[in-house]
Amino acid sequence: MKILVVEDEAKIAHSLQRGLQAEGYVVDIADDGGTAETLTAAGTYDLVLLDWMIPGKYDGPGLIKLWHEQKKLMPILMLTARGTIGDRVQGLNAGADDYLPKPFSFDELLARIRALLRRPAAGAGTTYTVGNVVIDNISKTVTKAGKPVHLTAKEFQLLEYLAAHRGEVLSKDQLLDHVWADDSRVQHNTVETFVANLRKKVDRPGGENVVRTVRGFGYSAV
Repeated sequence: MKILVVEDEAKIAHSLQRGLQAEGYVVDIADDGGTAETLTAAGTYDLVLLDWMIPGKYDGPGLIKLWHEQKKLMPILMLTARGTIGDRVQGLNAGADDYLPKPFSFDELLARIRALLRRPAAGAGTTYTVGNVVIDNISKTVTKAGKPVHLTAKEFQLLEYLAAHRGEVLSKDQLLDHVWADDSRVQHNTVETFVANLRKKVDRPGGENVVRTVRGFGYSAV
């Protein structure tokens, strides 16, 4: 999952980046409204953590308005020191999906991120379910027909991303961008290798693959 942190206080931004990367997320940072606009124009994000008061061409609500006009539908979690009821209402009315006043608990932030990233069609509560495979995005565990499946951290992140976008065909470039980030050493054949290894562990015996190849386009969780 790829997250954009829009925060002009460098210490906070890099602390969030380190913490989220430790949880397996791919994280970019924008320290002003213009940079945030450029990054979202150049690529896609699964979620944005957005500070209200940021320098540059747009403040937080201004960015939300821009993204809505551009039909960018990623969930937005607003982080701000403005914590009164009126401020929260204003932030939500501006189009934010959730609102967390500073200072906040990192555990609470993670819980809110997971809630925003879950899609009703793919998962419920804290899990995604694809066939007889259940992915728990809090405990980072996977079961198949009720039995534990051991995945590496990167295999889990790949399966989680596919499950979160169940039914969508995701290109190798999308998977590289959202699961491996900007590691220039990672190539398309790396995705193929990880998908092959993943299938060995989660495919239904004698049945349809959990991860389907759409030739010429990419992969999809079925």
